[in-house]
Amino acid sequence: MNIKRAKQEIKDSIEAYLKKDAYGEYEIPSIRQRPILLMGPPGIGKTQIMEQIARECGVGLVAYTITHHTRQSAIGLPFIRERQYGKETYSVTEYTMSEIIASVYEKIEKTGNSEGILFIDEINCVSETLAPTMLQFLQCKMFGNQKIPDGWIIVAAGNPPEYNKSVREFDVVTLDRMKKIDVEANYEVWKEYAYKVGIHPAILAYLEIRKDYFYRMETTVDGRAFVTARGWEDLSRLIQVYEELGKTVDREVIFQYLQHLKIAKDFANYYELYKKYKEDYGIERILQGQFEQETIGRLKFAAFDERLSVVGLLNGKISEMVKESYAKDAFVTELFGWLKQLKTGKTLEQVLDEVRTGLEQKKKTEQIGKEREHMMMDVIATLENYENISRKEHLDSDTEFDRIRQEFAKETQERETQIQKTEDAMNNAFIFMEQAFGESQEMVIFVTELNINYYSVWFIRENGCDKYYQYNKGLLFDEQQEAILSELDDIEHSIS
Repeated sequence: MNIKRAKQEIKDSIEAYLKKDAYGEYEIPSIRQRPILLMGPPGIGKTQIMEQIARECGVGLVAYTITHHTRQSAIGLPFIRERQYGKETYSVTEYTMSEIIASVYEKIEKTGNSEGILFIDEINCVSETLAPTMLQFLQCKMFGNQKIPDGWIIVAAGNPPEYNKSVREFDVVTLDRMKKIDVEANYEVWKEYAYKVGIHPAILAYLEIRKDYFYRMETTVDGRAFVTARGWEDLSRLIQVYEELGKTVDREVIFQYLQHLKIAKDFANYYELYKKYKEDYGIERILQGQFEQETIGRLKFAAFDERLSVVGLLNGKISEMVKESYAKDAFVTELFGWLKQLKTGKTLEQVLDEVRTGLEQKKKTEQIGKEREHMMMDVIATLENYENISRKEHLDSDTEFDRIRQEFAKETQERETQIQKTEDAMNNAFIFMEQAFGESQEMVIFVTELNINYYSVWFIRENGCDKYYQYNKGLLFDEQQEAILSELDDIEHSIS
């Protein structure tokens, strides 16, 4: 299955394992809570989804790469203790607490969350001395004579033997005590994630043309040649920062991330063309409605790769704009929610204390993602600015509220300006696409990408787009949109 389905399967398992009956006992007892074994090729996101799952399920997370451990760190160090059996005293070997189990108790103490996930990566690559311990761990949920605390679910990940020479096969006895999930690379699923995290548009445009280059694992005369989802994501972030710094991204830089010479060279050539198309076609001007018939005429006779690249450029820029609109709307909505409390008699200082305390609590329990954390930091900074204005102008409670309302009006105006700018850009893109391609394959791709993009679906739902509705025909598009709308509703409900 793909990584998105695997993530949902793990979330469903955790929800089932942690469900309690009327007596406060787990409906599926610990002995029947099978450890989850996530098996799949490297670099497809197995490790990455665990933080998301823990946050979305509201549980703790302790993660270990087991190949970094010895038998001693896993089960603890031996020491001698005197014990009396009958009338005789004997020296008995016992063990200090396992470093891994100690980390679970430390996490419980730190976050106050008694339930969580113990994630063990590279589970099938342990050393020969540690292998029996790991089998005991998977079968009995114990390291040595120490048990994993109740309420902590074991999830393990590993790579199939064709990807790692150090892999050890699990026997049937072990596998029969585990819930095994096989995962494979899937570009279409990764693309949904890519839009969410802001993967560089050049990469998305390139992979739309070369989908078979998304994930490669080959053995050549020069050794392993490979490209993974992790490689594309890390390269994306590097390109974005290099562009900000004015540094060159060439074939040598790209090969450091895409360790497949043919694909690295091909993408390096495409990236240069991508930058050229961006200038030649004037993507910024198109989205402002300032394009000429000469541009449209040139595109009509261009090669398919070039036409698809321009569609990718338009989608990439719109993706940036809808994400900015989403962030601004979330910020203004959050800020408004806190400012409403001023009408209940609370002071600005009290509201600020509540926001700070709430953020610190969520950070302590690790139940907040980076984007939301940054948004809350912006809310705090804005409230602090309002507080400074109030002090500087020596405002009483009545005039303070009116003054804050004036300042808040500037934020709402910025939001409306951002949304209007994005709305105009989307309409102009559709007008350009109509004139250049009509109802061709390029238009289908353009609309399909809008349906896949989490933020564009949100934007169209909130603000509408007549051209989008005109071209959003067909059951497939409707199903894609409904799936993302459902996800949006779930997230908004969890935030509120």
